[in-house]
Amino acid sequence: MGSTIELTAADGFKLSAYRAGPADAKHGLVVIQEIFGVNDHIRSVCDRFAAQGYDVIAPALFDRSERGVEVGYTQEDVQVGIKHRGALTDAMVAADVAAAVKVLGGKPIGIVGYCFGGTVAWNSACRTTLFKAASGWYGAGIAKTREEKPNCPVQLHFGEHDHSIPLTDVELIREAHPEVSVYVYEGAQHGFGCDARGSYNEASYKVAFQRTLEFFAQNLT
Repeated sequence: MGSTIELTAADGFKLSAYRAGPADAKHGLVVIQEIFGVNDHIRSVCDRFAAQGYDVIAPALFDRSERGVEVGYTQEDVQVGIKHRGALTDAMVAADVAAAVKVLGGKPIGIVGYCFGGTVAWNSACRTTLFKAASGWYGAGIAKTREEKPNCPVQLHFGEHDHSIPLTDVELIREAHPEVSVYVYEGAQHGFGCDARGSYNEASYKVAFQRTLEFFAQNLT
């Protein structure tokens, strides 16, 4: 189990974050939330990576909109998440991600994100040089910025039946970036990696999680 800490971004904004794992770990990870905040599920994701020996931080990106946002997965919750996501600029998100990196120190660091966070992971790989590797799970905004070039190895995970990310978008990403490992999980929907959602697909999650672990083990050197 981890604990709540405070981060300070370069612009002076202070936000909360969940940190788990050994502080003296050789490698660090920044975990980026879905649109539901740093909730129980995201904390459990951090704990799983921490159990693999990583020093893990999940910055509460919605603190810029409203502190302490944690919601569930009803349609009403989705609308709350969309509202808070809409209050953020890319610059705000980038500053808060960088604040997490600063706390992790000089060790090799990866980034992994889910849903909204999957797009943030892609943006972070393309627009910064903070990370040695980036893993994005069902990031709906990636296709729109597919012409950007990542500065580190990237792998991406998508569900076959994700209604918010058509397979045509996935193919556009593949065409733009043959060097990126792009995985599509048969029968999986959006959010297939979240065991708190009805779209959870255990088989797909296990494969994607193992691929993510192997990817970071290979690239965080």
